[in-house]
Amino acid sequence: MSGESPIFSQTYDLLRWLLPLVAQMPHEHRSGLARRINETAFHFQHRLIAATKEPTNRAALLREADSALGELRLLLRLARDLQVLAFKPYEEGARRTSEIGRLLGGWLRALE
Repeated sequence: MSGESPIFSQTYDLLRWLLPLVAQMPHEHRSGLARRINETAFHFQHRLIAATKEPTNRAALLREADSALGELRLLLRLARDLQVLAFKPYEEGARRTSEIGRLLGGWLRALE
């Protein structure tokens, strides 16, 4: 169940940290980049939850989650490169997504 694995609490903590940060982005980036960051982060979480509910499709759902996490990393990097996100928050986001990626990779390896 979702409450038993650290990946779910780490993902929740990422969302709790990320949403206020994205809300502070300059207005010209909120409807594009900020919206896409939010959507991708929630899509990632949704795929994780779906993987717990659909054991027959678990590996495919986790691969989709992995893809969403990769996209989230890219979007955070883009925000940093466009100077919409300062270095310290980018560094924190990179740390959080890396840790979640390690947990996700372990889950995928356990299925193989």
